[in-house]
Amino acid sequence: MPIRTENRDRYPADWKAISLRIRTVRAAGRCECEGGRGTHSGCCPNLDGQPAYSPGSKVVLTVAHLGHRPKSCDLANLRAMCQGCHLHYDQAHHARTRAETRRAALETGGQMTFEW
Repeated sequence: MPIRTENRDRYPADWKAISLRIRTVRAAGRCECEGGRGTHSGCCPNLDGQPAYSPGSKVVLTVAHLGHRPKSCDLANLRAMCQGCHLHYDQAHHARTRAETRRAALETGGQMTFEW
């Protein structure tokens, strides 16, 4: 996934090299997802640059941080994933981030918040 400009400082300086090594050497261009998104069982069949097994897109291999901590680049914390598996893996994290962003925007605009 592209790194947003405001988040670049959360990644190590050599992130591009780390990402390339994970995608090309360790994963050999294959998605390392082992299922869980409900569209395949076992290892994901997607290959970088090839048509996705579900029609309509070309596979773009990305690197996911399993703990959602970009500075943690231990190999056990990184997994090469196609864009579909990566988005599914990050789904709950993205929902929390959206909610936090929405709440902060409302508070900045003067909206009163309640703690439950």
